[in-house]
Amino acid sequence: MSKGKKKMVFEVQENETIDQCLERIQKTGYIPVRRTEKPIFQEVKNSGEVTYKPVGRQILFEAMAID
Repeated sequence: MSKGKKKMVFEVQENETIDQCLERIQKTGYIPVRRTEKPIFQEVKNSGEVTYKPVGRQILFEAMAID
């Protein structure tokens, strides 16, 4: 009888390094299998013109449960 592997997504928190996030993932019984980065933009209005300025990034790890 095989249970499917559980997946979970972990986000690198604001005051956390990537290594600290990876340690947190392992402590909860998961192993990272995929890393995704998403840019964070801020809307800037200048003389009636709207532009988008990159202000950061969101780093996500997809992880699977360790058997």
